[in-house]
Amino acid sequence: MAVSRKTAMAIKSYQNQAQALAKNYLLADPVMPYTSVLGGIFLFKVGYDLTQLISTFYFKSYNGLTKIQRTEWNNRGISTIHAIFITVISLYFVFWSDLFSDQRVAGLVTFRSSPLSVFALGVSVGYFLADLGMIFWLYPSLGGMEYIIHHSLSGVAVAYSMFSGEGQLYTFMILISEVTTPEVNMRWYLDTAGLKRSNAYLINGILIFFAWLAARILLFGYVFYHVYLHYDQVIQMHAFGYFLVFVVPSVLAIMNLMWFGKILMGLKKTLAKRQ
Repeated sequence: MAVSRKTAMAIKSYQNQAQALAKNYLLADPVMPYTSVLGGIFLFKVGYDLTQLISTFYFKSYNGLTKIQRTEWNNRGISTIHAIFITVISLYFVFWSDLFSDQRVAGLVTFRSSPLSVFALGVSVGYFLADLGMIFWLYPSLGGMEYIIHHSLSGVAVAYSMFSGEGQLYTFMILISEVTTPEVNMRWYLDTAGLKRSNAYLINGILIFFAWLAARILLFGYVFYHVYLHYDQVIQMHAFGYFLVFVVPSVLAIMNLMWFGKILMGLKKTLAKRQ
């Protein structure tokens, strides 16, 4: 009884020390951006390895893939995990949190941030850095120049917003578009598993169409409208932040429209074959 009590007290002591370490050092305001980025890179590695481990035991088609296909399979697994994480966080900040609410009078909306928002953006920066590194390392197997442009613009914009605290609302608005990533990855998984003619493939294609339309076309239009309504606050940002608010969404919007055209053509082709 005495031993168990001592053990419990020792465990509790270690927990308190770990919490103090995290609060005073790892999650302290000056170092949080750096620790969250490193955490994002670490989670990328963990997610990649877990995807590989789970797929080896539970997906028969995985072991029959080529080496580069298995690499892309694992990469898309962590891509899906990141997309779910950042989409949930972004939806929370944009629609449920009062951090960026117009009713809040504490400062300009373009300069608001919180420890949680900084941490979430840091994790996302870590993911973009790790994923961009893999794309460069295996170029062009994991994606061509359009992926490099997309990840580079996204990484720079998210990193600037995280470090400066500027324009975080617009950063989270744009990151909501990651909601389309799981469906796009599922399309690749079904195709690779030889299920291109299945009902699941068709249903997933329809989901991609509507999700893309909502999150990468209509949502971007709302972002530009919000910038227009709050231009008196946007113009007070530093020059580089002001530049990013207009350039990054514009370039991504053009790329989204180009990809949406391909999605529409692919969906029409699939429906035509069904008929």
